[in-house]
Amino acid sequence: MKTTKIMGPVLLSSFAAAMFSPALQAALQDGQHVQVYTTAKDTDKRLSLTDTKTFKQKVQPTEGEISVFVNSDKRFQKLFGIGGAITDASAEVFAKLSKEKQQEFLTAYYDLEEGIGYSLARTPIHSSDFASKSHTYVQEGDKDLSTFNIAPDHKYRIPLIKQAIATAGGKLPLYASPWSAPAYMKTNNNILQGGKLLPEYYQTWANYYTKFIEAYEKEGMPIWGITIQNEPMAVQRWESMIYTAEEERDFLKNYLGPTMENAGYADKNIVVWDHNRDLIGNRANTIFDDPEAAKYAWGIGFHWYETWAGGETMHDNLALVNESYPDMKILFTEGTNEGFRADRYQYWPNAERYGHSMINDFNRGTVGWTDWNILLDQHGGPNHVSNFCFAPIHADTDSGELIYTPTYYYIGHFSKFVRPNAERVSTSSSRSVLMATSFINEDNKKVTIVMNQTDDDIKYNFIVDEKQTVLNIPARAIQTIVY
Repeated sequence: MKTTKIMGPVLLSSFAAAMFSPALQAALQDGQHVQVYTTAKDTDKRLSLTDTKTFKQKVQPTEGEISVFVNSDKRFQKLFGIGGAITDASAEVFAKLSKEKQQEFLTAYYDLEEGIGYSLARTPIHSSDFASKSHTYVQEGDKDLSTFNIAPDHKYRIPLIKQAIATAGGKLPLYASPWSAPAYMKTNNNILQGGKLLPEYYQTWANYYTKFIEAYEKEGMPIWGITIQNEPMAVQRWESMIYTAEEERDFLKNYLGPTMENAGYADKNIVVWDHNRDLIGNRANTIFDDPEAAKYAWGIGFHWYETWAGGETMHDNLALVNESYPDMKILFTEGTNEGFRADRYQYWPNAERYGHSMINDFNRGTVGWTDWNILLDQHGGPNHVSNFCFAPIHADTDSGELIYTPTYYYIGHFSKFVRPNAERVSTSSSRSVLMATSFINEDNKKVTIVMNQTDDDIKYNFIVDEKQTVLNIPARAIQTIVY
């Protein structure tokens, strides 16, 4: 199948020239100008500057009009970052690209001016399903971890992580997640198919995290933090391991937390749960209500796989956790569109799923958002158990071309404009046909993202404090408004 990319370095450079031109920056400084960037289905608009408006004095909208309201005096959480996972699969595919395409790929994700400015990364602790094969860092049966060695990561993964950090300007917060302990530490003696951690290996497994941090940091890759376990309630045919809420609480309280402190890693952040929104409330209650466990936790991570097929996405559970434990952060740690098909690279609902989730997650207190694989091949892999999925960018390893999906641009509407430490501000829509969220960056530039999932173009009032303008959003589109 012949595939083509929608946007390459030339258009990215043109975008950067428009976005960061002195004239535009000067116009924005006066506080009256509005710049609108749009990505829309069945058009060539991809993060395109589509409109420039001027604010006027606010007037009372009528009941029949559609309006988006921003109250910039009401501020909420600060953004940690937006990014994706650097997996073995992504690194294996990256290694097959030409040097020119590798640079294009790195620029597309991690360069702020010519790309979408990813500011966060996740990576597995040893292997996940997204790799050509399983691996760990120790020999089987090694309780003392005397054979611990990250050599399997040196061929593909570590070189990509280092290049991503460099392209991001030398700073890219990186956190790591295990999918399973090694087979000999588990009740089922298998790195795959679930199973639990054997009690006699609790301390060994806690030590494993510190060994990983030490080894990665020795290679010049600072580790921001760890999640305790990827999807601790899912028995998968790939790498997986199960903790009940009480088991995860006790492992954190009695083993992992103290071990991290004793190893000198008290400054590393520990994220609990790392699974779907449906059971997040129970996990938060169980761990955070125990002060001896909670003192080691930075916050709670979540995925999006709970009930999407049925149209329910359980975002209100995030709001409940945020209200119940305001000192704990909420981090989106993984999401992807499953069921890869090569004829659906440009399938628009895949991108809309991202926009829908990101807006709803941020509006309920989420501080950061991490996509799954940053790159996969033309088969949706490699994946050693054939769990093939989509990524924002695919590479056809036969032709050497990069394939940009609409998802890449939808994520970019957030990651390029909403920067770390931006504060979310109050935003509402007068009709459910438009979804919206807003942030104020550290440089005081305001950003509102508006999404239209209907088949109709929509005219709407954009009202910020005491100012307003009138905007249009195409059918099946997402807009970022900078002002």
